[in-house]
Amino acid sequence: MSKAYGRRIVSVLAAVSMMAAAASGCGQGKYERMEIVSGETAGEALEAGEDNPEEEPAAEMREKAGEEAQPETSLSERERAMAPAPSFTDVSDTIYIKGSQVRLRTAPDTGNDQNIAAVVNSGTALTRTGDSDDWCRISYEGQTLYVSKSLVSSEKPQAIPATADANQAAASTSGGSQISLDNGWKYADYSAIKSGTATLYRSESDSRKGITVCVNAGHGTKGGGNVKTQCHPDGTPKVTGGTTGAGATKAAAVSSGMTFLDGTPESKVTLALAKAFKEKLLAAGYDVLMIREGDDVQLDNIARTVLANNMADCHIALHWDSTENNKGAFFMSVPNVASYRAMEPVASNWQKHQSLGENLVAGLKGAGVKIFSSGSMEMDLTQTSYSTVPSIDIELGDKASDHSAGTLDVLASGLLAGVNSYFGKE
Repeated sequence: MSKAYGRRIVSVLAAVSMMAAAASGCGQGKYERMEIVSGETAGEALEAGEDNPEEEPAAEMREKAGEEAQPETSLSERERAMAPAPSFTDVSDTIYIKGSQVRLRTAPDTGNDQNIAAVVNSGTALTRTGDSDDWCRISYEGQTLYVSKSLVSSEKPQAIPATADANQAAASTSGGSQISLDNGWKYADYSAIKSGTATLYRSESDSRKGITVCVNAGHGTKGGGNVKTQCHPDGTPKVTGGTTGAGATKAAAVSSGMTFLDGTPESKVTLALAKAFKEKLLAAGYDVLMIREGDDVQLDNIARTVLANNMADCHIALHWDSTENNKGAFFMSVPNVASYRAMEPVASNWQKHQSLGENLVAGLKGAGVKIFSSGSMEMDLTQTSYSTVPSIDIELGDKASDHSAGTLDVLASGLLAGVNSYFGKE
C-alpha cells in the first residue's frame, strides 16, 4: 500500500469517527472544537483606564493573540482526545451548584483549561438537559455547557452564614488612616484635582507581609472630565490613540466611565470590586491603600498615581472596557515605542508594569475568568506615564460582562492570586 493511499484511508476513518461522535448526542465530548476568531477590534479602553483605543489592524490583533506554530500533541493528549466521549441521557430538570468557583465547560473534559466558559458559585440554579455517569449537560445563558456531576445537587444548598467572613475581615483590618496628597511629592504639582483623601488599611493577619497594594476603583471624581492634565511629565505628546488621540499633550483628569448594558455605571462596579478585593488582600496579609471608597473622591488620575508611588508597593486600577461583546479581561501594556519607553519614569519601571500585568492576567485565568486575546493591549496612559511603582490598569471585561456579586468575588480571587504570584517572584 502506498503512503499516500494509506493517508487517505486514515483521513476517511477519522472523518467517520467524528461524524459518529456528533450523531451520538453527546455534545462535543472530548473532541475539542476549533474556533476561528476574526474581525474583532481592540474595542474602547479607558485613559488611566479611561482612554478608548482605536481599532487595531487585523495583523496586530493576530500578533497579540500569539498565533504561532503549536507544539506537537503529546501521546497522552492524543490518547485523551481519542477516548470515548460520555453518553448522555436526555433529561429536563433543575440542579444546583454545591461548591465555590465551579467551572462550567464547553466540553466534558477537565484536561483542557481553554474550555472553561463560566465560573459559578454555590446555590446557582442550572437547567440540566443531559446526564451521564460523571457529567451533567446544562443550559446556561444560551449555551450548552458541561459540569462535573460531583459538584451539583438536586437540592438547593443552604446559604452559608456571612458571620464567619465578617469576623475574619474585622480580625484582619485595623482602622483606616486618611492620606492626603503631599504637594512636595514628585509629580504632585501636575495634579489638577487633589483635595480628596485615600484610606490606608493595615492588615492584622498573622501572615502580614509588610506589602501595601494600592487598589484604585476607576472613575468616581465629579467634574473630572471637564479638567485637563498633562499626559506626560516631560510634555511630549501621546504615542497611542484613544479618547485622547495620539499627538495630544493633555487629557481628561478623570473620565466619568461607561455604563453597562443593564444601566449600571462603571464607577459603581469598580468600587464594588475594589471593596471585595480589599477584604481578600487584608485577610491574606497585605496592607491596602484604597483610593476611593465612595461615589466621589476628588483625586484625579495623577493624584491617585502619586499617592500610590509614595504609599504603596504596587498600583492596580480597576476598569471595564466600553465594547459590548463580553470580550474578557486584559491589561493595558506599555507601548513598544522607543521614545515612550525611554521617558522617565517609564524607562525605569515599564518592565515591572508588564510583569505585574502578566501575573494579574494569569491569576484571573487560573480562576476561570475569560481572557481577551493575548491578555494585553498597548496603551499610553496617564497612570503609566507617572508611575514609579509597578502599576497596571486592568480591564475586567466590558459593557456586556456579568458583574454580579458572585462574579466580582471570582475576579477578586483571581486578582489576589496574581498579586501573590507577582510578589512571590520579587
